[in-house]
This record gives sequence, structure tokens and C-alpha cells, in this order.
Amino acid sequence: MKRLILMAAAILTAGIVSAQNYIIVNSEKIFKSVDAYNTAIEQLDSLAKQYQGQVDAKFAEVETLYNNYQYQKASLSSAARQARENEILAKEKEAQQYQESLFGKEGTLMKTRIKMITPIQKEVFARIEAYAKEVGADLVLDSSNNPTLLYNNPTVERTRQVIDLLKQK
Repeated sequence: MKRLILMAAAILTAGIVSAQNYIIVNSEKIFKSVDAYNTAIEQLDSLAKQYQGQVDAKFAEVETLYNNYQYQKASLSSAARQARENEILAKEKEAQQYQESLFGKEGTLMKTRIKMITPIQKEVFARIEAYAKEVGADLVLDSSNNPTLLYNNPTVERTRQVIDLLKQK
């Protein structure tokens, strides 16, 4: 009886698995094929370099203040040393806050990235969904950043078709 139930379960499972239709796409390749995405990434990289220069300048100012303090430390009174140390710490904190305002999770660069990249992502994902519906896929897997995807059959890879669909605009 157990053997009959196990065989029936195996047959049922095999039927269900074979009925599922899935495709695999590489979203990284798809995004790199979109000119607007590449342009946005270049602009964001340029902006990040500009911001990093501003942050570096603020920290260089702190370093200059600290080096001057170290040079003059012996000739300063205790109160003057404390005042200079507080000034250096305040400048350092200000520089860190400025850095966070540019590069943090809620920083200017992240907000700009979201503003520039989100519309492109929405379009790409909408095209992937449209393609999946067109070919009757039940499931779409992304092979670009999935460390657990150990193998995929090239016959189910549909990256090229999605790229072609995006270029049809």
C-alpha cells in the first residue's frame, strides 16, 4: 500500500513539475543593453566623484587643523588646547555629517540614483513580465546575481529576446 501511495505521489509531482513553464534571464545583461541605463550610471559615477572631492576637501581641512594643533600644542595653555581640540572634533563631525548627507542611505546620491534608475527598472521589469506572459511562463528566474543557481539550460535562457523586445520601443 505504501509503495502504491509513493508511486502515485511521484507521478503526480512529476506531472506538476513538467507543467510549470519557466524562463531564465540575466537582468545585468539586459540593463547593460539599455543606453539610458548606461548614461545614468555614467552620470551617477561622475556625480559620486564630484561629491567625493568635496568630502575629501572637508576632511583635508580637519587634518590641517589637527596638524597645526599638534605643531602648536606645546605652546598653548590648557584652555586653548581644549578649545582647539573641540574645534577639530566639531569640524570632523561636520565633515562626517556632510559625507553622510551625500553618500548615506537617505543621501543626495541615493536619491538621485533612485530618481534616475527607477523608471528604467520599471520599464525593463514590465518588458520581462510582458515577454513572460507572451510565452506563457509561470516563473522568471534571474541568473545575474543568484549564487544558488548552479546550472541553467541555455534553451530556457531568454535574455536576448527581452533585449530585443526592449529595443522595439
